[in-house]
This record gives sequence, C-alpha cells and structure tokens, in this order.
Amino acid sequence: MNMNQNARKKNNSKQVVITDNNAGQRIDNFLIRYFGKIPNSRIYRMLRKGEVRVNSGRIKQTYKLNVGDIVRVPPVYTDEKQPLKLNQAIQTKLLNSVIFEDEGLLVINKPSGIVVHGGSQQLYGVIEIFRAISPKYASLELVHRLDKDTSGCLILAKNIPILRQLQMILQSEETIKTYKALLFGKMNQRKIIINCPLKKNTIRSGERIVTVDKNGKTALTIFFREHMFGNATLVKIELLTGRTHQIRVHSASMGNFVLGDRKYGDKIINQKFRKLGLKRMFLHSQSFDFLSPVTKKRIIIEAPIEDDLVNFLEKLN
Repeated sequence: MNMNQNARKKNNSKQVVITDNNAGQRIDNFLIRYFGKIPNSRIYRMLRKGEVRVNSGRIKQTYKLNVGDIVRVPPVYTDEKQPLKLNQAIQTKLLNSVIFEDEGLLVINKPSGIVVHGGSQQLYGVIEIFRAISPKYASLELVHRLDKDTSGCLILAKNIPILRQLQMILQSEETIKTYKALLFGKMNQRKIIINCPLKKNTIRSGERIVTVDKNGKTALTIFFREHMFGNATLVKIELLTGRTHQIRVHSASMGNFVLGDRKYGDKIINQKFRKLGLKRMFLHSQSFDFLSPVTKKRIIIEAPIEDDLVNFLEKLN
C-alpha cells in the first residue's frame, strides 16, 4: 500500500435507515454531514451518477428524506488529515453578520458574493463556515436559500426539529418576507402584483434558468414603488411564495429586471450602471416577520442594507 493509501480510510457501502432525527432533511445535506471529510464536489458527483440510492431508486440532490427511507451510502475514501482551515477574514465577516440568535435559530445579514452552501463550483459556503467556527454551530442547517449575489436575512436552524418547524412556518401565509431591489426603468404604478407560475429549466451548457411557464409552480410577488430615479426604480417587494429566482424572473417579465442581474438582465445596461458604481446585483432580503418555534411569539428581524448599495443610491440622487 502506498503513502496515499495510508493517508486515507475507506468507508464501506452501508444501508442507513432514516429516523425522525433526519426526516425532512435534503439528501445532499444529509450526505455532507454523514461523510464529514470528503469534498462536497464528490458528494454531488455521487448523487448525479446514481451511486446513492433511496429505497433502491435514484434521487435528485433536492430530495427530502422521510422516516423509514433506506439510503444506500456508497463506499468512498476519506482523507484522515485535518480539513483545510477556512479563511479567517471570511469567518470574522460572517460572525459579525449575526443579527439574531436564540437557542433554536441563528439569523445573519448574509454578505453578497458568498454562497449559502458549498457545491461542485464552491468548496464551502455559509453553512460550512459556521459549522467550522464553533462546536455550538456544528448542527446548523439552512432553513431557506439566498442566491450568491443576494444579501440580507438568512435563517439557520440549530437542529433538525427546529428546521422542520421553521420551514413550515416560513411557508405559512402569516409569515411576511420583504426584499429591497433596484429595478431598471420606471415603474409607473405604485403597486404591481405578479402572479405567474415559474418552471426550472436546464439549458445546453448545464446552466439552470427559471422561466414563466403555465406548467410551472405557483409564484406570487408584490412590488411596491418607493422611489424613482432617472432610469431606475427602488422597490420594496413582498414575497408570498419562495420559488428559485422568483423576484429576478418576475421583475424581468414586467420589463424591469433587477439591476446587476447577469442572468436575467441586460448586459449593456448593467455595464452602464457598473460604471456608475453598482458592482453587484441590487437585491437584498430585508426582513422576516414570523412566529418563533421556540417562544411561539412573533419575531421581526431586519437586515440593514449594505453600505455599497446605500452609497450607490445617494450617488443616483
């Protein structure tokens, strides 16, 4: 056996029966926690190739586990060496971004440019960084997701039971989720309601895009005009459903895409605003108003808008 083999340990194939502790958890999150030391890219590859089976069938990485599911975990090699140390500046930045914490959950004002979860393109994201920071965050789970370039309120649960409760609470009509965005062009009405179903698609390059499609899932967004500039409109947005890229696609569908959006926006217009000082997508998760699963009382959490966006608005004025 060579030196490389000595530094590695083989995990044999196993059948894992899912209990109440992991019910409701996504299969990719379950595997990341199960293996611990192997790269996330390897986990997503085993899911794509069908090496992982649930109840003898192939599943997608978004599959949510149920009590009694039988998960076939494939044999893999794990490195015995310590995992790479994460960038200290990023750890400090995320610790400083915490805006609320109790015994059940953690809420941060996520900076733009950081993914929430590591994957094939990113070695680690918010969730992996927090788990590495302290043992008290070792069981953190993502309650919902924000795009890499979107900043603002991101809620993390400290255990699986709290995760399940929070996911149900956030889907409730009693929960109010608001965003701030700067849209291209003038929004002439004070309030616009977009009720258009959305469908995920994968184009030839492998990139995922979302389109308005009558066969898609129900999606409802309300746009409130706050201030009009020469050729841009600042809006407050109430999100009544939580579909992938919902705000970005709905705003683009009415001709007022989110400025800085490289996927659904206009390249030339974005370049003009970049020269004016907008270096990122102007989309911010501003607030969550929801019932606490711990105290059963209402919590209203607001994430201050980042300085770079505030400064840009002042420049537009």
